[in-house]
Amino acid sequence: MKIIALCTTFIMGIGSVFSCPSVYAKENNLKSVQDQRTGLQTDISKANLEIFQVQDELIRLAEQIIRVEQAIKDNKKMIEQTEEKVKASQSQVQDLQQEIVSIQERINKRNELIKKRALSLQESGGQVRYIHVVLGSSSFSDFVERLGAVASMVEADQDLVKHYKEDQDEVQTKQSSVVKKLNELQNMKTELLWMQEQILEQKKQNDALKAELKMKELEKLSEKADLQQKDGTLAIKEALLLNEAQNSKGTDKNNETVNLDVPLPTTTNEAINVVIHAGEKYIENSVYVFGGGRNSYDVAHGRFDCSGFVAWAFRQAGFKVGAHTDILKNTGERVTLSEARPGDLVFFDTYKIDGHVGIYLGGGKFIGSQGSTGIAVADLTQGFYKKKFNGRVMRIIND
Repeated sequence: MKIIALCTTFIMGIGSVFSCPSVYAKENNLKSVQDQRTGLQTDISKANLEIFQVQDELIRLAEQIIRVEQAIKDNKKMIEQTEEKVKASQSQVQDLQQEIVSIQERINKRNELIKKRALSLQESGGQVRYIHVVLGSSSFSDFVERLGAVASMVEADQDLVKHYKEDQDEVQTKQSSVVKKLNELQNMKTELLWMQEQILEQKKQNDALKAELKMKELEKLSEKADLQQKDGTLAIKEALLLNEAQNSKGTDKNNETVNLDVPLPTTTNEAINVVIHAGEKYIENSVYVFGGGRNSYDVAHGRFDCSGFVAWAFRQAGFKVGAHTDILKNTGERVTLSEARPGDLVFFDTYKIDGHVGIYLGGGKFIGSQGSTGIAVADLTQGFYKKKFNGRVMRIIND
């Protein structure tokens, strides 16, 4: 019995010894599979994050496209309204031209009459001699009548000259008024057309970016599907190895938390920092709209024009400035570009002199509501804005 027991023990020992390499091999295979799955899970998590980022960009881009589409509609409406005003003004011009012709006829008639008066005076020696009135009268009553006639003639001549001058002044005033109004409307139409061109270019860029992002999304989804398929195959293999090894070890799952909160920039109580950082939240999240930024709806939806944005940014720091380039260009103290510091205003000649304005950030950069991008940081030392920068720098916040 002892021999049998010994032999059994020996055989079992030998079996266990010979079974060790097989156990180790299975454990190594299991670890290899688990390592591969860990790598795949990491890749899948990365793919998920990339897909989320692309989809988030698509969502923000879709919102931007909606804003751009609305801006195009609003600007088109304003262009149509301006064209109607131009037509109305042109009609007024035609009416005024007819009125001017009538006034001019009156002027010509008075001019001829004044010439005749002057000729008559010249022929009579250049003046009316009152002694002739006295000596030529046959009686006192005749003298009074003659004297009254002379006085009436002199008074009539003076009244004639007065009306002549009034008609001339009226013509000049009306002509100046119409010319000014037409120029203002034409300038407004020019600005609207230029702005509409910029927004249409932005729409074109947005459409191209949307197509690019959709393609990128499909690629990432395809990559994720391939990774999940490989992971599924490995999961089955892992389960078989676990069953074979009679091991119920589980795999740890790491849940990554992606912090999508963007920390706000550190600011001080200085008003200048409030101004230059005010528009950062609108970068890539806004659209240029003529007349925008002047009500709560526009501000909430990132709808600004250049001067409206500047006025809003300064208002965040407690400064009330005009929301028009013609006002802003004369606000504050003018300095040179070499003296410019963050918070100063820089001006550009676009559709007109000082037609565009932005807030200087330093290093040749400025932030503003640009026609093709909405709120964005641009460089005035190169490209389009270098050509358009006119050298005007205005300082509103002084030490």
